[in-house]
Amino acid sequence: MPPESKSSLADRIGKPIKHMNPLLKEFRDFAMRGNVIDLAVGVIIGAAFGKIIDSLVTNVVMPPLSILTGDIDLSDRVIILSRQSYPNLAAARAAHAPMITYGIFLNAVLSFLIVSFTIFICVRTINKLHRKPEAPPAPPKKDCPFCLSSIPLQATRCPQCTSALEPAALPGSKP
Repeated sequence: MPPESKSSLADRIGKPIKHMNPLLKEFRDFAMRGNVIDLAVGVIIGAAFGKIIDSLVTNVVMPPLSILTGDIDLSDRVIILSRQSYPNLAAARAAHAPMITYGIFLNAVLSFLIVSFTIFICVRTINKLHRKPEAPPAPPKKDCPFCLSSIPLQATRCPQCTSALEPAALPGSKP
């Protein structure tokens, strides 16, 4: 391939690519939508919030739980699939014996349950502290004297029965 001249390369810098691969164009359109940016921000904030929750669980929730459970460690619970017997778990691991380490799985499940319950309590508390916005006041209404339907206060004709009406003064305005 002949090297590109500097002028042709300089001419294309900063200009949109006219013949972009359709897959790349679709990806660019997808990546620039607002939802993707919002999702990225949410993931970053979620990671930071995850560190807070991890610290809360490790330093605040787990110490009282370890007192209540007596420091139970399930990570040593295994099913050794080998027919050979081993004096202890360390010997089985040293021999690379096939084993199902269900205790580590149970630890992960318990950790997930504790973390998810802690997140639930935090989010529930935050939601209770969050004030609900006040509902906007209802627009002023009046009743049509002919058909008795509710219509805007400033209406000069009823949209239901088309009767001509006198415009009413808004509350607080000069008569």
